[in-house]
Amino acid sequence: MSDLILRNRQHTRPVNLPVLRRIARVLLEELLGLEQYDLGVRLVGRVEMIRVNRRFLNHPGSTDVITFDHLVPSARNPRPATRIEGEMFICLDDAVAQARKFRTAWQSELVRYLAHGALHLRGYDDLEPAARRAMKREENRLLRSLAKRFRFDQLARPRRARAGDAAAFSRASAGSCS
Repeated sequence: MSDLILRNRQHTRPVNLPVLRRIARVLLEELLGLEQYDLGVRLVGRVEMIRVNRRFLNHPGSTDVITFDHLVPSARNPRPATRIEGEMFICLDDAVAQARKFRTAWQSELVRYLAHGALHLRGYDDLEPAARRAMKREENRLLRSLAKRFRFDQLARPRRARAGDAAAFSRASAGSCS
């Protein structure tokens, strides 16, 4: 049995988690061909990502995605190709910044980071230039496939109106009626 847990711990953008869950399941099951997975995905802000990056990787600053692989293969027992277990931390602040830089939507960057993290859990590495290019090609292929099946803009959930906003709207509406 597979398990996918999504947690939204950031306030940069409201995210439609049911849509993200559907995208993640298609990515994992159909495009990556995983028969079994146990994956936790946390959407975080810059402050939390800086803390995770420093604590676990001893790196300063924020980053787009950090992946923790809980299935460490041994020399005698290599990683099964049809199973992953791990956690992903995805920084929405970085997604928004990168989207502005590359003139794309933050939702597309979010899906790219999800695919990037999943590829790390499948054993892809991006430390060496040749491996980085191979990983980027596969990441782009996955993103194109997902874009054909989903409208990434649906990942944006409208912000909820606050109580003060409703009262202001009510007063404005009452004054404009005739």
